[in-house]
Amino acid sequence: MSYTNGTSGSVTPDTPLDGILPVHPTAARRPHYINVQSENTLYDDEHITSKFYNRGASVSVTDGHITVVPKAEEYQFRTKRNVGKTGLMMIGIGGNNGTTLCATILANRHGITWHTKQGLEQPNYIGSLLRASTVSLGTSDNGKEVHVPISDVLPMVHPNDLVLGGWDISGATLNKAMERAQVLDYDLQRQVAPHMALLGKPLPSIYYPDYIAANQEARADNLIPGNDKQAHLEHIRADIRKFKRDNDLDRVIIFWTANTERYSDIIPGVNDTADNLLNAIKNSHAEVSPSTLFAVAAILENEPFVNGAPQNTFVPGAIELAERHKSFIGGDDLKSGQTKLKSVLAEFLVNAGIKPLSIASYNHLGNNDGRNLSAERQFKSKEISKSSVVDDMVNANRLLFKAPEVGPKGVPIGKGEHPDHIVVIKYVPAVGDSKRAIDEYYSEIFCGGRSTINIFNECEDSLLATPLILDLTILTELLTRVQYRKVDQQEDFAPLYSVLSLLSYMLKAPLVKPGTDVVNSLNRQRNALESFLKACVGLEGNSDLLLDTRLW
Repeated sequence: MSYTNGTSGSVTPDTPLDGILPVHPTAARRPHYINVQSENTLYDDEHITSKFYNRGASVSVTDGHITVVPKAEEYQFRTKRNVGKTGLMMIGIGGNNGTTLCATILANRHGITWHTKQGLEQPNYIGSLLRASTVSLGTSDNGKEVHVPISDVLPMVHPNDLVLGGWDISGATLNKAMERAQVLDYDLQRQVAPHMALLGKPLPSIYYPDYIAANQEARADNLIPGNDKQAHLEHIRADIRKFKRDNDLDRVIIFWTANTERYSDIIPGVNDTADNLLNAIKNSHAEVSPSTLFAVAAILENEPFVNGAPQNTFVPGAIELAERHKSFIGGDDLKSGQTKLKSVLAEFLVNAGIKPLSIASYNHLGNNDGRNLSAERQFKSKEISKSSVVDDMVNANRLLFKAPEVGPKGVPIGKGEHPDHIVVIKYVPAVGDSKRAIDEYYSEIFCGGRSTINIFNECEDSLLATPLILDLTILTELLTRVQYRKVDQQEDFAPLYSVLSLLSYMLKAPLVKPGTDVVNSLNRQRNALESFLKACVGLEGNSDLLLDTRLW
């Protein structure tokens, strides 16, 4: 049987794996090769259709008595098999993340190797959940678990096939912008520069000085003229259409990887509804941010938009607009290092019955992101996204943390007991893209005892963030090809809900369906994503029960 990857014809199941598994990183690629033989899974030329039972429980509490009623709802998922030609348009393509992503894709695409003082380096996609991580499918005849790359569970676009483009307030060509970023080794920069130069100069972007730090003004030399936000919106929409047409694309993912903005004020009559937001754009209202304007442009063009920065791009009006147009949105803020670790360690402590009393986080970095965050209002956006990461762990264990008081009509007052959680970020130019993070977890243990865990974490910021952009782009494209129907309630298949909360694993402050709980636990986020991908091919989610190993 052969599978189509959308750009390179058909590839047979015995084609060698690429990338992170132990073969040469530029070896021939093999897309989706799993074949599920089950009455729950149907393959045809166009789709994979699967049956899935969403198992859960309805819980009621009456006078302290808890009643649990198990339930199972039957769904069908239908995934389009053909991976169309996909473009990635980044806002901030000339920044550290944007240039690093372009250069590393080009290095992988062209098989560029380079020398460092440690020796010869080869391109790869280490750090990508989809390209460098595996899932267990079950056990083989000899009782051993069989693991496959996540990217092989369903047909997904390969990073090497992405068509790259985007906007930037700086007009530096991408080869010069890469040099300015000072992220990649010189020998790699030297070899990839001619390929970067062919990508040319970023498209002009929009610059509203009130939204990013004043220290960014000197970079702002590549701007869409004027102050008319409606005209800016139409300009951006035209850019998206032209990029899609010129490159013969089936799908374009629009990705914000530009500077962190200040938070927008939520003002009734301005950005609280879709119609008010569109009217605010027509009137060039001051509380329409650049990122929100780009998001609206993508929504109106029915192309997915992902926000990789911490500001509140998705004001209520933007979410409502996405719902109205059944467009896809996701965010906020890339979860690359310190916060990802925090979402694991805080869960570990709480699940172990240990009570964190305080979590203090300090960071310093010297890249342009750090420079922008040295401004108070931009730092505040980052502080908010970093500070909420332990909330769901705390709310899940009210044995350790007192619940909030209940006011009139059963409405909770405040957040209840919560660890002291402090976040500090400082700009230190000398360290460049190498970010230093120091965390202290101070906890209560048995009978009034105390435990302190101190962690020092040093990472190359953009080299951790770049694979996340790839994962978010690839996963977003996949989710646009998945439809569902609830058996006995829906006749026709429908697209997924507009807010792609399945992207949460890669995001600090996950955007979710209004009125639903945010899950920050990294393990739960990973399990949700893995279970969903398996559901789309008719497989049950992972079970660590391993029942056959525990019985006679």
